Amino acid sequence: MACPVRFTRRDSFGLLASAALASPGRTEAALAEKPLRGAFMILATPYTASKAIDYSDLEAEVEFLDRCGVQGMVWPQNASDLGYLSKHERMRGMEVIAKAAKGRKPALVLGVQAEDTPSMLEFARRAEDLEPDAVIAIPPTRAQSLDDYREYYSELCTVARRPVFIQTAGGSPKVEPTVEFIVEMGGKFENFGYLKEEYRSVATAIERMKAMAKHRPGAIKIILGAFRARGWSYEMRLGMDGTLTGGPMYGDVYAQLWDLHLAGKRDEVREVYSKLLLMTNLEQAIPGLRSYMMKRRGVFKTTVSRRGDYVYSRDAVAEIEHNFAALKPYLRV
Repeated sequence: MACPVRFTRRDSFGLLASAALASPGRTEAALAEKPLRGAFMILATPYTASKAIDYSDLEAEVEFLDRCGVQGMVWPQNASDLGYLSKHERMRGMEVIAKAAKGRKPALVLGVQAEDTPSMLEFARRAEDLEPDAVIAIPPTRAQSLDDYREYYSELCTVARRPVFIQTAGGSPKVEPTVEFIVEMGGKFENFGYLKEEYRSVATAIERMKAMAKHRPGAIKIILGAFRARGWSYEMRLGMDGTLTGGPMYGDVYAQLWDLHLAGKRDEVREVYSKLLLMTNLEQAIPGLRSYMMKRRGVFKTTVSRRGDYVYSRDAVAEIEHNFAALKPYLRV
C-alpha cells in the first residue's frame, strides 16, 4: 500500500507560491500600469460635526492630491485613523476613493490589513473588485511567528493580481519582518517585494533599506520610506524609490521634492525639505495639526477627529501660520 503524502505548514507555503507564479496572466497582472515611485500620500479621513465619515470630503481629497501632482494615494493606513474605522466604513471608503481616483494620474494603493489572515482576505477580495494599482498590508497583529506572516502574505499574494506592499511596522510585537524574510517572499511571489519601510526608527529603517536594495531588481522591487519622510532627503541620495507617508496637507510640496530629486537639484531639495520639516516637526507639539491644515487648505470642512477634540489656542495658531508662511512659496494648489 502506498504511503500517504504528508505536507507540513512550510510545504503549504511553497505550494501557494508555485500556484501563484504559475497562474495564467500572473506576470502581466503583477506589473503595475503606473510607476510605484515618488511621493505617495496616505489620505487623512475627514469627519462631519457628528464624527461620521464625510465621504464627500474624502472624494475632495482625492481631487486635491491629483492637482498637487503626487505620484500615489493610499487609504486606509494608520495615518487614516485605521484603528477608529469600522469594517463597513473601510469597505465604503475604498469604494468612494476607487471611484474618485478612476482616470486620475496618481497610482491608487488600497490598504487591506487586518489582525489575522481570514479578516485580511475579506478586504483583499473587495480591493481586487475595485482594481487599484496596488494593495498594502500591515502585518497581522495576532501573529506569533514568521510562519504566521508567511501564511498571511502568501494568501494575499495569491488573491491579489497586482503589486503587494508590506508595511514593516505595526504588526505583532512578537515578530520582526526581517530582511531575509522579505527577500525570501519576494523571490517566491513576483507581486511581492514592494516595501513601506519603517521598522523601529529612521536610522534602523535606512540600514534595512540599504540591505534590501542589494536585492533590487529581483526579489525587491520598490523601496519607499515613511516616518513622515523625516529621512527622505537622505533616502533620495541613497537611491530609494520615494516615500509613503501621512502628509496629504502638503501633497504638492512632497510631489515637488520628488521632481527636484529626479532633476538632480540637490540644493533645491534641501531648501524645500527644510521648510517642510518645520511643519512636520510641529505635529509633535500641536495635537491635531493635520486636521487644522486639511481645513486650512480648503480640503475638509471641519477639524473634527476621532482621535480627540482638538482646540487650537491663539499661540498654537500663530506658530502654525508662522511656519506655514515659509512653505507657501512652494505650494502648487
